[in-house]
Amino acid sequence: MDYRKLHHSAREGQNSALQLLGFFLSLIGATATVTATIMVEWKMHGHSHRIYEGLWMTCSVGHKTTCEFHDSLLKLSNQVQITRGILLLSLFLSAVALMVSTIGMKCTRFMEGRAAAKGAVARIGGIMFMVSGLMTFIITSLYVKKVVADFHHAHHLHTFEFGKAVFVSWSGGFLTTFGGAFLTCQKCSRSSSSRSIRSNGHLQSNKANSNYV
Repeated sequence: MDYRKLHHSAREGQNSALQLLGFFLSLIGATATVTATIMVEWKMHGHSHRIYEGLWMTCSVGHKTTCEFHDSLLKLSNQVQITRGILLLSLFLSAVALMVSTIGMKCTRFMEGRAAAKGAVARIGGIMFMVSGLMTFIITSLYVKKVVADFHHAHHLHTFEFGKAVFVSWSGGFLTTFGGAFLTCQKCSRSSSSRSIRSNGHLQSNKANSNYV
């Protein structure tokens, strides 16, 4: 039995499965980031009469719900402007990473016959996903930090609490980062497979020697 061919096939299958897992995790993470970016529940205030402040609009929810878009950038706080800009940059990077990683994945027919280059392209896409996810996670954490600081230093009647969009954004950043990590994890499985091949080859050699004796 040719152990090298067997383990090469197993290694390729393992790499392809890791790539698919990473790709779909990153896709779900990017979708969650899009959802969080357009959500209005980034900050909330009040109980019977709720006021929600998002990155694109502010809504007042009571007997009647009214929403107002942020028409002017000059009226927005630096916190909202920076968060909105970083999230849009993160989404753009995720979109590019989706295209790059699709080209480099083993289950696609792009760049056939160029396995090394195809694997490098997949790793580049994974790194881009990781950077995108970290950007989302970090800017969301800084947004929450600012909201918490304002809550402790401002008067209780004028304070906001962070809302559900924050948790959706955190989840998106987490999934995108880990999905990118799986896409770049080919060397891990490759090294473990190489050790397995060497051990099986050594075992086969020992068996041949014992049969000879």
